[in-house]
Amino acid sequence: MGVISLLITVFTLFYFDLANGPLICFILELIFIAAFVSLRIILRNKKFVIRMIPTLAFILSTAILVPLTQPVTERWKAVNYSHPVKTEVLSLENGQVQGVYNKDKTVQVYAGIPYAKAPIGELRWKEPQDVENWESVMDCSYFAPRSMQPSSNAITSTLVDMYAEKGWHPDYNMHSEQNMSEDSLYLNIWKPNTTETNLPILTFIHGGSLTTGSSAYSDYNGEEMAKKGVIMITITYRLSVFGYFAHPELQNESPNHTTGNYGLLDQIKALEWINKNASYFGGDKNNITIAGESAGSSSVSALCASPLAHGLFKRAIGESSSLVVKKAPHTYRKLDDALKTGQDIMKEFKCSSIEELRKIPASKLVNTKYSNSGMTLDGYALTKHPYDVYKDGENNEEVLLNGYNVKEGDAFCVPTYLFNPTNKKNIKSRLVDNFDKETAEELYNHYKDAIEKDAFSTFNEVFSIYWFIQPHHSWSNMAVSTGTPVYRYQFTKENGFHGTYHAGEMIYAYGNVKNCKYSYRYNNDDLKLSETMLSYWSNFAKTGDPNGEGLPTWSLYTGSGDGVMELGKNVGKINDRYLGVYPIIDRYIEKL
Repeated sequence: MGVISLLITVFTLFYFDLANGPLICFILELIFIAAFVSLRIILRNKKFVIRMIPTLAFILSTAILVPLTQPVTERWKAVNYSHPVKTEVLSLENGQVQGVYNKDKTVQVYAGIPYAKAPIGELRWKEPQDVENWESVMDCSYFAPRSMQPSSNAITSTLVDMYAEKGWHPDYNMHSEQNMSEDSLYLNIWKPNTTETNLPILTFIHGGSLTTGSSAYSDYNGEEMAKKGVIMITITYRLSVFGYFAHPELQNESPNHTTGNYGLLDQIKALEWINKNASYFGGDKNNITIAGESAGSSSVSALCASPLAHGLFKRAIGESSSLVVKKAPHTYRKLDDALKTGQDIMKEFKCSSIEELRKIPASKLVNTKYSNSGMTLDGYALTKHPYDVYKDGENNEEVLLNGYNVKEGDAFCVPTYLFNPTNKKNIKSRLVDNFDKETAEELYNHYKDAIEKDAFSTFNEVFSIYWFIQPHHSWSNMAVSTGTPVYRYQFTKENGFHGTYHAGEMIYAYGNVKNCKYSYRYNNDDLKLSETMLSYWSNFAKTGDPNGEGLPTWSLYTGSGDGVMELGKNVGKINDRYLGVYPIIDRYIEKL
């Protein structure tokens, strides 16, 4: 029985791994397993050495097969159709570029345009430098590499997808991974194919906990936004140890005495480049909206609070994360903590100076065991905590649109407690582990009836509120207190995939539901909501007001106690169901 269990486990793990590889690999793995089981039965009465032959053969054959299932790494194309048509040459401040048209030639795409010098060698952990001019026409038909980042765990991702879909749809097509490089300060432009000038610009900052992500993911491909008359730009910035490493030696060598916010400084440099070049590609530098999701949204809130970003944009969209809360639950850390982590990394790589650490290969440095997933109060990019910036009425955006998804926490709780799900017996101890005894007791009492019905979902909801929903509640209220108009939403649309999980709204907001190759995930209701949200987002980028002809009215948020705009099967204003939980979270934050 032990052997059977082992076989099932091995089979399952390899099946997960092979699901993203060619079908032939999966078939071969089944053949190997069948042969292994058959030979073990045939040889069950033979000597131990003989019985081990099929086991060794199975291990060897699988070891040979597994590398063949791993996706290839390559440059990603800017458009996904055969023989794309080149655009006319476009002149920018630093040189000429040539991109490609989308399939129906309604949009021009320019991918992989450098906005700063490559942050390599002596420029590692320095403020981004102005990009140098280039002479020949730059081919912009491919996305530039994503920033250096740790490899993801494919098995965990598959398990989370299975939970999200309440089933599994194996995909036996080999999907390539985007190439990766420390030389990654590039941006991508989707521009309407028109001679019209002074078009509004939407600049999107990708998420990924400040440690992973790409500017080229299909969920926020800018083609549909461009078809709405908005130039969409996505940017890449330094991540993890390359973007948020901090060290006293770096403070001393910097003319601005900054360290720990290199990724944020990259985003600011990209906005500076966009302002300088807007007129070259038909954009209006006085009509720029910044947008971001997850860590990208945390970055948006930081840009709204940064004196260096003042005047570089007009409006802000924040999706599923905010630093405008007294004590941010993630993507922010104290400078002392950041500096301590930096010193630990120096010891980890046995370096006595930054000069030595700069010589460590990026492929090795990226695998540091220490997390670098938080911005910090460096005194340059951020001179005050974002909450205090809003408290003093010094935020940069003229109008704010922000919100969250109702099941944000599931994407984090499910992997964490995958093999030991939350239930009525362990929920109280888990609340204590994540908060403190007093707060856990308050939360338990508040949710007592809900816990009795579904402890699993209730714990995930509490996690969602603390990490995502309450920070947006705080951001909205703080913005309103400064006189900033606020449009606040709650995304509630379930579907055949991640639905209302963290990041589930992006494919709707940027109009890419209809472009998803996995048609089983979405239906006509999803297509309708996507068109509605794309219209809201594009209208906001144009005028600062999401409302438009034929759309349900989205009224301004007036402050705590006011409702929230539901974006789901229903589109309209609803009551905020978490008003009773916010005070509990606030009291906990005050104790931190």
